[in-house]
Amino acid sequence: MVKKNYQVQKFRKAKTATAMMKNKPISLKYTNEIISNIKKGTVEKALGWLHRIENEEEFLPLRKYNKKVGHRKGESKGFSIIGRWPKRTVVVIIELLESVKANADYKGLDSENLFITHMFASQGFHKNSNQSQGRIAGKRRKRKSTHVEIVVQEAR
Repeated sequence: MVKKNYQVQKFRKAKTATAMMKNKPISLKYTNEIISNIKKGTVEKALGWLHRIENEEEFLPLRKYNKKVGHRKGESKGFSIIGRWPKRTVVVIIELLESVKANADYKGLDSENLFITHMFASQGFHKNSNQSQGRIAGKRRKRKSTHVEIVVQEAR
């Protein structure tokens, strides 16, 4: 079954805009790290930060999923200097933020003055694929995916 409902149900539909992406081939762990950094902030600030990560000017600080990850030079927002540059995940989150910005503009909200009230990621469906391995047998692989949703509200 496909994800249809949002995780949060109680929000004022007149002043909010929503967007959802389903079954994107991105890492759930990196998505949760990004969400923990941009939640409760503005969309413009989040987009700027994600573009800096995409260009490797800044790194994504890993707070929860940081086992066996090397340190980075400098500090990021006063947190640990353990981090990475998850480009595929960043590109999908940028696409989601642009989508919710367009949805807010379509609803008549001020798209430059939006803040993120809710953002959630959950595990998507596994897609099976086969990897040829040697002469006799192939190796079965599961490709993971992630559902991501966002709710933004116009700032007063």
